[in-house]
Amino acid sequence: MPEVSLTYYTPPYVAHYWPDPADHAHHLASPVAKRIRAVQTNGSFGIKRPYIEQLPALEIIAVVGAGFEGVDLAAARERGIVVTYGIGANAPWVAEQAWALLLATVRRVPQSDRGVREGRWNELRQILPAVTGHKLGVFGLGHVGKEIARRGSAFDMEVGYCNRKPRTDVEYRHFDRLTDLAAWCDVLVITAPGGPATRHAVNAEVLTALGPDGYLVNVARGSIVDSQALVAAVRDGRIAGAGLDVIEGEPAVPPEIAAEERIVLSPHIGGFALGAVHAMMRGVRANLDAHFAGKPVPTPVPH
Repeated sequence: MPEVSLTYYTPPYVAHYWPDPADHAHHLASPVAKRIRAVQTNGSFGIKRPYIEQLPALEIIAVVGAGFEGVDLAAARERGIVVTYGIGANAPWVAEQAWALLLATVRRVPQSDRGVREGRWNELRQILPAVTGHKLGVFGLGHVGKEIARRGSAFDMEVGYCNRKPRTDVEYRHFDRLTDLAAWCDVLVITAPGGPATRHAVNAEVLTALGPDGYLVNVARGSIVDSQALVAAVRDGRIAGAGLDVIEGEPAVPPEIAAEERIVLSPHIGGFALGAVHAMMRGVRANLDAHFAGKPVPTPVPH
């Protein structure tokens, strides 16, 4: 198993790269597992109790990005293991992807591109929907949600949001219920945290409330949207379309989603921009450096 020195850290760390889950049992059974003091992971895969129990020297779990639903927090805290995350680190770039999907979906960019290449220029010159001057709904007004909302203002959009509680630092309209936000807005963008609390929060009722002229964009977690309900809503014309950077059960894509041209897809790349990666890795470094220097970590996962 190769050991790679990450020389951009001060002091340097030795990294053991375990990208393939099929190899994890082998790695965890090896002597090196007994010496692992830090784990870097992402929010979707995380690290579960069986893995934590096989790493007796583990002190800190550093999650890349803002999500941490894949980490067994209870197991970590039983051992006194510090858990950190990259809150806000990639927010501008994820917001950028959300807007790319939003505009591509509403303005039918993939369909136009394909049609022009097929020689259907005149057929495609039709009046299209637009976002300027319409209503933007954001489910989860955290760092990413605020970046998306700020860009909506540049399109003269009225912004509303649904959070667990109203924010005091914005003037956007707050909705207590997601269904009410969906009924109010023209475009609903999902930026809420994943996990059991938000699983299938966007269901048939919410999609019906969004309406036949409404659009859905999800750059958060695939589990938040009921995939079957979404496909049915698009096919039945209960919503106009959707843009998804995340899909329930990814990387597997349900055939009915792949076949629906009114759903625009990207492969969970909201944070896959050079600036975002640098920002997230700087966050991981800051947390690791602080921990091993005996200082409080900058971004601990909240209790």
